[in-house]
Amino acid sequence: MTCQLSLLAWCSVMVMGTALQSNIEATTVANPIRKVVTMLQNMQKQVEKEGEREKKLYEKFMCYCQSGGKELESSISGAENKVSTLPAEITAAEEKLAQLKDDIKQHQSDRAAAKIAMSKATALRNKEAAEF
Repeated sequence: MTCQLSLLAWCSVMVMGTALQSNIEATTVANPIRKVVTMLQNMQKQVEKEGEREKKLYEKFMCYCQSGGKELESSISGAENKVSTLPAEITAAEEKLAQLKDDIKQHQSDRAAAKIAMSKATALRNKEAAEF
């Protein structure tokens, strides 16, 4: 009998505990303040995650700005140095072009003279061959 009473007491404690727990859950679920607090906590977590992501993007952007700025500075200084030497290079290239054009004219006249000399020599040989 004591065993049955202790079993009955144990069951009643379990039922009361379950009922008490479901009552607490019902109040928690139905409590609008709890809903707002939970929503605010979720928003806080989301904002923290977004903040971390934005921080990483910002660091990446700043790294790009620092390294990109240095690359641009070196590129600009190289271009400025090249600008100062370009007029001299252009002048030299124009002089070389003029010299090459003169060489072409000279070589063409030499070639024409050589063809004339060859035709005279060929005519002379043909004449000598005919006399022989």
